[in-house]
Amino acid sequence: MIQPPAIPEIIQLIPLKSYLILSTALFVIGIIGVLTRRNAIVIFMSVELMLNSVNLLLIAFSSYRSDPTGQVFVFFIMAVAAAEVAVGLAIIVMIYRNTRTIDINFLKKLKG
Repeated sequence: MIQPPAIPEIIQLIPLKSYLILSTALFVIGIIGVLTRRNAIVIFMSVELMLNSVNLLLIAFSSYRSDPTGQVFVFFIMAVAAAEVAVGLAIIVMIYRNTRTIDINFLKKLKG
């Protein structure tokens, strides 16, 4: 009976170039979202998309080099992203309570 290959073997069957293309596409989508959107929550999600594209690339390089260092970096990036989500959403909620909008252009008027 033929058994399916183990997970590391499956990952190595996909060329590294595919991971680079996917990660680059996700990062570019995140940059476009940050630069073109006016909604603070969409901008926040675009930043998270960029962080996840970097995480994907670190995992791909880590598995191809058989070095767990990239996976350790991903763990720390995810911990920082979780803290960012907590603080960022709290700030967005407070801005919404005070201004009744989360439009970035309206927030520029608050500079004084």
